[in-house]
Amino acid sequence: MSRGLKRRRPMAEINVVPYIDVTLVLLIIFMITAPLVQTGVDVDLPQADTAAVEQKNQPPVIISVDKMGAFYIDIGDDEEEAVSAEVLLYRVAAVLRNKPETQVYIRGDQKVEYGKVVTVMAALKNAGVPRVGLMTQSFD
Repeated sequence: MSRGLKRRRPMAEINVVPYIDVTLVLLIIFMITAPLVQTGVDVDLPQADTAAVEQKNQPPVIISVDKMGAFYIDIGDDEEEAVSAEVLLYRVAAVLRNKPETQVYIRGDQKVEYGKVVTVMAALKNAGVPRVGLMTQSFD
């Protein structure tokens, strides 16, 4: 009779097995979907041995030049869209008027003519961009 009257003591340990299972499933889902979420213009960047650039709080303006020589602009919150050279300069100048410390980078496909990238760089300098960065792909 004494066995039926005993009360079970509460367990003081937390069972973490369900949390580990959920974490593993979420990790697998994020690993599969991360490459699919990346968007933008398909640009084959040249490779170079360079150091990473320090990122500021505000998103940079990224100008892409694809292998056909078309210009694309990414101002941070918008998707990249094809624009002419004149529209590109107006938009970059407008961003810099509102936020003068915004960084400007050029992503040029490695198969694009060298003159196209240099033309964009010179036009940006004439539009008042103090520093223009070139994006490359690091060696893996």
